Amino acid sequence: MSDTLDTLENITYDELNEGDSATFTRTLTEDELVLFAAVSGDVNPVHLDSEFAAESMFRERIAHGMWSGSLISAALATVIPGPGTIYLEQSLSFKRPVKLDDTLTVTLSVLRKEPKNRVSFGCDVCNQNGDQVVTGEAKVIAPTEKISLQKPRLPKITIEN
Repeated sequence: MSDTLDTLENITYDELNEGDSATFTRTLTEDELVLFAAVSGDVNPVHLDSEFAAESMFRERIAHGMWSGSLISAALATVIPGPGTIYLEQSLSFKRPVKLDDTLTVTLSVLRKEPKNRVSFGCDVCNQNGDQVVTGEAKVIAPTEKISLQKPRLPKITIEN
């Protein structure tokens, strides 16, 4: 991956080796939680309603499980293998809840290189305390041509109540 934060650079199938790994880190904010609910349509009150969540088994609001899953997707698309990657499969096992202000680190590790540019990755997601919150395995088609490009600028999104 490029040293420039504004540049995305992939790792091609030929450059990948079993055991290679990379990380991607993101913190769950109130805005991200609400935006994920709005975009996904998952408005389960355990995510959005403090009073409801206080009566749940978690005793507080928690993130959507697929928010953690989406971080795996982001890591595959932007870090390893990066731009040009085609996501084929994903298994996920949710181990513990993710709470507001948790910082998650996704670690992807190359498990196997397979025919037709397929690569299987071990996926491990841990919170800021080192507690595993999600584990799984992903299969992708890795890019075969080197790509280096400017990271796209996303629009500023505001939330109105």
